Amino acid sequence: MRAWRDRLSPTDAGFTVTGGRRAPGLCREELAQLAGLSVDYVLRLEQGRATSPSAQVVGALARALQLSHAERDQLYRSAGLLPRDGTVSTHVPAGIQRLAARLDDVPVGVFTADWTLVWWNTTWSPLHGDPAVIPTAERNLARALFGNGPARASMLPVRAERGPDAFEASIVADLKDAVSRYPADARLDRLVRELRGKPDAFAHHWATQTSAIPHTTDRKTIRQPEVGDVLLDCDVLIVPNADLRMVTYTAATGSSDAGKLDLLRVTGGRGTATVLP
Repeated sequence: MRAWRDRLSPTDAGFTVTGGRRAPGLCREELAQLAGLSVDYVLRLEQGRATSPSAQVVGALARALQLSHAERDQLYRSAGLLPRDGTVSTHVPAGIQRLAARLDDVPVGVFTADWTLVWWNTTWSPLHGDPAVIPTAERNLARALFGNGPARASMLPVRAERGPDAFEASIVADLKDAVSRYPADARLDRLVRELRGKPDAFAHHWATQTSAIPHTTDRKTIRQPEVGDVLLDCDVLIVPNADLRMVTYTAATGSSDAGKLDLLRVTGGRGTATVLP
């Protein structure tokens, strides 16, 4: 972990580099922030005093350290865990992280095949609120749309031009597709069984959707507490060979909505929290 941390440029991880740094790469505090862990726990892992990290922790460290697939598997084995092959991957390639980190003026969130949010750039949080304040297991779009936990409670009001039914149907269709490709994924199975058990829109869409629905550009109005309604173009970009989805928001240069995004970047979007793209 120390060697991987030393080789990773803070700039590539989305941090601003200042003078007086003692470490050539990420410091422990930065790695802890990226992985959602305490600095003390990162220190104990590096010193070998924490010997049983969970698969969730290992996956978060692999993403934060921008490991290759081979290095990710090595980290899992070092922790006494098997690599998560055959299940929904939460690995975000280093190139995708660098790309998203450099798009400072565009909110970018990276989602897995089951629509779990696993990475976001510094502009995502001012628009939607910091996902880090939501429990890791709740950072899932399907839970935000159809569940009744923290993800649902923290969701900001969003109005899509395509309408709520089309958006919800596309997410459920994606989950059906993921189930067919990852039948051994226990987390995905629990998610679907939990949501299908509710007599609501999810169960209806699950029963009626027979194939994946292509994602197209949608215009969404987000009711942001600090700046009011923001109308943005929302695009879903598929990452080849990684089974990931990059969700981006843009506004026309010079528009009032672009000005609201600029204001949110300056203020940090204080007081909001959601995972809805």
